[in-house]
Amino acid sequence: MSVHSWARDVVQDGLHDAEVQGYEPVVALRALLSEVVRQSKALREPQELAHELQFLADNLDDERDYAFMRP
Repeated sequence: MSVHSWARDVVQDGLHDAEVQGYEPVVALRALLSEVVRQSKALREPQELAHELQFLADNLDDERDYAFMRP
């Protein structure tokens, strides 16, 4: 199992647990994201983490055609 598959499973299990406790998925995901960022700040340089988060934010649109992907 890849680390990405493991992470996907952890998040899906967490969302299920949150739903059982009565939390909305958006609220649970926001809390998970905040906690991941908080813990990442303890292990990484702030600028490095900010660049990664910016890259992820810039690439949210799955339908967007990026120049570096064109043949």
